[in-house]
Amino acid sequence: MRNLKLIIKREYLARVKNKAFIVMTFLSPLILVGMIVLIAYLVNLNSGEQHVIGVNDESGIFVEDFNNSEDVKFIDLSDIDLEAAKTIAKEKEYYGLLHIPKLEPNTLPEIQFFAKEAPAFGFLSEVEKTIAEKLTNRQLLARGIDLDVIASSRAKVDIGIQNFSGEKTSKMSTYVKMFFGGAAGYLLMMFIIIYGNMVMRSVIEEKTNRIIEIIISSVKPIHLMLGKILGTSFAGITQFLIWVFLGGVMLTVVTAISGMSMAELHGPQQQAMEQISDNELQQLVIDIANLPMLLLLVSFLVYFIGGYFLYSAIYAAIGAAVDNETDTQQFMLPVILPLMLGIYVGFFAVIENPHGVVSTVFSMIPLTSPIVMLMRIPFGVAWWELAISIGILFLTIACVVWIAAKIYRVGILMYGKKPGYKDLYKWLKY
Repeated sequence: MRNLKLIIKREYLARVKNKAFIVMTFLSPLILVGMIVLIAYLVNLNSGEQHVIGVNDESGIFVEDFNNSEDVKFIDLSDIDLEAAKTIAKEKEYYGLLHIPKLEPNTLPEIQFFAKEAPAFGFLSEVEKTIAEKLTNRQLLARGIDLDVIASSRAKVDIGIQNFSGEKTSKMSTYVKMFFGGAAGYLLMMFIIIYGNMVMRSVIEEKTNRIIEIIISSVKPIHLMLGKILGTSFAGITQFLIWVFLGGVMLTVVTAISGMSMAELHGPQQQAMEQISDNELQQLVIDIANLPMLLLLVSFLVYFIGGYFLYSAIYAAIGAAVDNETDTQQFMLPVILPLMLGIYVGFFAVIENPHGVVSTVFSMIPLTSPIVMLMRIPFGVAWWELAISIGILFLTIACVVWIAAKIYRVGILMYGKKPGYKDLYKWLKY
C-alpha cells in the first residue's frame, strides 16, 4: 500500500506540475467564458437587426394583417406588378419579397417568398400562420359560419398532473428532469474521455521513455496501474474544481462589467419563457426543488467513480499494449462505442420512456449504466434497481481491473510489435 500511495502522489504531482496542464487549467475557463459572452453578444446583435419585407398582395386582403415589430418591417408593394416589386426589393436590399397571388374561388393561392438567402424558420412559420388564419376565417364566413360563435365556443383544456399521493407537478417537469439527467450523463462521458485519454498517454509516455523498466522492478504492475488511474483522477478533479470556480468568477465579473445579462437574450428561448404563466413558473420552481438532488449528487459521485475506474483501466491496458498513440486507434472503437451508445439511449429511449425495457436494460449494463442511470434518476428509480446496477458495475470493475492488470503486466515491457486482439488474449494466459 505504501508503494501505491507513492505512485498516486507521484502521478498527481507530475500532472499538476505539467506546463500544459497548468496552462489549460487557467486558459479553459477563459476560453469558455469568452465563447459564452461572444454567443450572447452575437445573438443580441442579430436580434437587434430589423428586416424589411416587401409584400406584393394582388388581392389586397392579407397585407393589413402583417404588423410591424422590432424585428420585422413590412412595406406594401401591392400597387405594382410582381416584376417591379422584385426590382425594388432587390435594389433597396430588402430581406425578402412576399408574393400572394390573387385569390381564385375554391383554390389555395401559391404563395412565394423571394429572397437572396433562405429566411429564418420562425419568420416563415409566423407568415404562414397569419395567412392560414385569414384564409380559414374567409372560408368559414363564406359558408355562413359566425366567427364570434367559434371564438366564444373555443375551449382551452389544461390537465393538472399529480401523483396518487396528491403531489402536484407540471408539464415542464419532464424537461427539467431531462435537463438535469442529460447534463449529468454528458458531463460524465466528457470526463471519462478526457481523463481516460490522459491515463493512456501517461502510460505510453513512460513506456516510450523506458522509465517503466526501472519502476516495474520494485513495484507490482497492478499497483502501478491503479496509482496512475487514481493519481490522474485526483489531478482531474482538482482541475475540474478550479474550472468551476474560475468560470463562475469570470462569468460574474464579465457580466457585471459589460452589463450583459443572459436573461436578455432574444430568440425562441425567451419567447418560450414569456409564454409561461406565473403559476406555471412557480410550479416549475417547485418541480426543480422537488428533484432528488441529494440522490442525484450521491449517484453522480458513485457512477463517476465507477465509470471512471472501469474505462480508465481499459485505457491503461491499451496504453500498455501499444508503443505510440497512433497504434491506439484500433482499440478505441470498443471504448468510445458504449459511451456514445449510452448517450444516444439516454437522449432518446430514456426521455421517451425512462422506465421502459430499453432504458432499464442499458442502465444495468456496466459499460452504459453510469450514463443511462444518471439520466433515469431524476424520473424516479426504485432503490433495488440502483442497488443492482451499482453492484453489477463494481463487480465488473473488479473483473476489468484484473484483466487490464494482466495485459498491463505483459504489455508494458513489450516493444517493437503492433499487438492485435489475438495477442491481448494470449497475454491474459501468461
